[in-house]
Amino acid sequence: MDNWWVNAIWSVTPTVLIGIFFFGVLRLILRADRTERRIYKEMEAEERARLGLPPKADSPAQSNDAQ
Repeated sequence: MDNWWVNAIWSVTPTVLIGIFFFGVLRLILRADRTERRIYKEMEAEERARLGLPPKADSPAQSNDAQ
């Protein structure tokens, strides 16, 4: 019976490790995208201010107002 549990753990371990790796990679990609969008938005706001243009209005899809 002891050997059965060892085999079960060794069978599940690769799947769990790949799942953790996949989760980590997706998390890093999403965080990088979020950060890139934030930085780009800040850069665009600075450029618009430097050129004397009004601030860019948020589109309805990006609005956080509850209706």
